[in-house]
Amino acid sequence: MRSTSHLRVVLTEQIIANAFNPIRHMHTVRTLAALTVATLLAIPAAARAQAAPSAAPAGPEVGQMAPAFTINVIGKEGAAKPLTLASLRGQTVVLAFFPRVRTSGCTTQMESYRDKYAELFRSGRKVTLIAISTDASADQQAWAKDANFPMLFGSDVGGPVGSLYGAFMSGNGIDNRYLYVIDPDGKVSYAAKPFKQMVETAYTDLGAAIAKSAGAR
Repeated sequence: MRSTSHLRVVLTEQIIANAFNPIRHMHTVRTLAALTVATLLAIPAAARAQAAPSAAPAGPEVGQMAPAFTINVIGKEGAAKPLTLASLRGQTVVLAFFPRVRTSGCTTQMESYRDKYAELFRSGRKVTLIAISTDASADQQAWAKDANFPMLFGSDVGGPVGSLYGAFMSGNGIDNRYLYVIDPDGKVSYAAKPFKQMVETAYTDLGAAIAKSAGAR
């Protein structure tokens, strides 16, 4: 019995041979089309599903425990040092993933955090804001120093933390603009995926989420 691939070759040759015989040409084309459809239908559904690209993880949802991590953090002064999420238990933690230092959208976002630091983040009293990108710590610190940013920056080179939170985009190697508020018990109490840095209500909603989380204790 001839294989479908062999039949396809034969039919293709017949199409070429019958190019000047309209009736035979049309019949051969229809046969080849039917064979192609039959071949596709014969592929098991499981195999087709296996070939489909898997969806990127969406990150934790509100009410779930925040994934544990260790990340190198740095401020506008001092040296980079490792920080664990577990060490911040008992206070509200805000993880603000962003794509790149010194880009226009990220500058708008971080300058807004700076200008509203007392209002939104209680000037850091029992609220820790960590701005996370895949940039090197040195680049983050230089930007923080130039712009007088008061928050910590986390260097997520390679995206290990961003992957845990569904923010890392492996195709271009940067973190998406996702934001999470983690309550003193270590649970996600608010998520913005993405955080809309150009919309004023995004900051209002963030402030309300922080106030609710920090007021839980």
